[in-house]
Amino acid sequence: MNVKMVRCSLKDLEMLQEISIETFKDTFQAQNSPENMKAYLEKAFNTKQLERELSNPHSEIYFIYFNEDLAGYLKVNINEAQSEKMGEDSLEIERIYIKTSFQKHGLGKYLLNQAIEIAMKHHKNTIWLGVWEKNDNAIAFYRRMGFIQTGAHSFYMGDEEQTDFILVKKL
Repeated sequence: MNVKMVRCSLKDLEMLQEISIETFKDTFQAQNSPENMKAYLEKAFNTKQLERELSNPHSEIYFIYFNEDLAGYLKVNINEAQSEKMGEDSLEIERIYIKTSFQKHGLGKYLLNQAIEIAMKHHKNTIWLGVWEKNDNAIAFYRRMGFIQTGAHSFYMGDEEQTDFILVKKL
């Protein structure tokens, strides 16, 4: 198994947009209306939004390659780039997605471990993320990896308010 992680830059914008839309749809399309899915995808993954994310000095986005094929990606945030005020000692895992055809190869665990290394490089002692309350597989994975639920926040899928659990892991 050949796994490689590469930091994204503005030159990767089109590929980032494609994998973001593909993995988000594959993960959540069945549980959401087409209208809300379309609205969310257009807001979250439009070119200008992704340019802002790639240009933010407090965010890092990485592609993961499995045997030279793009298999997924990771986005982490520190400081004011975090979507919740979790403190200066925290790193947020905002997105961690693996394409369906590459799941069950340990790539999610690999990306999570890489996020921990990034947090340690930035001298953070906590990592956290939001996960949809109905995403049972992801919740079970994060609990196995040592995360505990400390709260919840609202997440909007189009015009539908949903609940994300806040999961935290001390490093």
